[in-house]
Amino acid sequence: MNEHEQLVDQAARHARSVLFLGGLDAGKSTLARATAAFALRIGRRVAYIDADVAQKTVGPPATVGMKHIREPDDLIPERMSEADALGFVGSISPQDHLVPLVGALGRLRDRARNEGAELLIVDTGGEVSGIRGQLVKYYKVDVLEPDLVVGLQRGEELEPILGVVDRFFGIESVTAPIHPDVKPSSVEDRMAMREKAMGRYFESAPLQRFRVRPTVFMPTLPPMFDLQTLDRLLVGLSDGHGGFTGLGVLEHVADDGGLRLLSPVAEPPKALRLGSVRLEDTYRVKRVDLRNLFGTE
Repeated sequence: MNEHEQLVDQAARHARSVLFLGGLDAGKSTLARATAAFALRIGRRVAYIDADVAQKTVGPPATVGMKHIREPDDLIPERMSEADALGFVGSISPQDHLVPLVGALGRLRDRARNEGAELLIVDTGGEVSGIRGQLVKYYKVDVLEPDLVVGLQRGEELEPILGVVDRFFGIESVTAPIHPDVKPSSVEDRMAMREKAMGRYFESAPLQRFRVRPTVFMPTLPPMFDLQTLDRLLVGLSDGHGGFTGLGVLEHVADDGGLRLLSPVAEPPKALRLGSVRLEDTYRVKRVDLRNLFGTE
């Protein structure tokens, strides 16, 4: 049994919640899925939380997703992408969106536990360097409370983060080098994968079109707000109970100056939360600063 197989065995058999850390192209998702598969084989009830908002395993970009792994076919990529529950972050950059990220992860953790998960597997993004990487991982560990952290690293790149985990939380951490079979991807490759994932989500069902009142948004629109500035903005569809049923994109209606919501979700939302990205026709996302959009600090 090699060291990666030993990590899978340890996590699947003994952990209640395991969080995988590593930089870009570290093999985190592969090892996380292998852990889920082995835990399923030994009879444990498994939930998988995808805490990466950019390169997705569960759910579309700009979200965190939770998936119950009830049978081996649930680990097939097409099935895994269909989340059982979503949290809306509204961006593919977690560093500037820690509040919605942490809130969403806490809600998904609680839901997974309440629905019977015995093992919670958390896959994270590749932000591991510098102060921003440390902050993102610190708050993920803080809200998710894993009892095991698995680090896949090149050299000693994770030591600052693992040191923080040890000093602040006293959580057991184990590390291994990047598996030699892991293939690196370019910036262009990752961008193309994000576009494909977003396109797959919006094309998964016929698009529904709902007229939108200016009073349904979070943040609340100021008086005399120019609705045209919201054209193509990504939004989260509220279920009215703190969760989200999916994503949509706003469309400005030139004829009357109003807004329309386009979404593959058939059920009309209770409210809409504005994201911080604009969706282009190719499903590429462009960052938007809501403070500039609203003219506030």
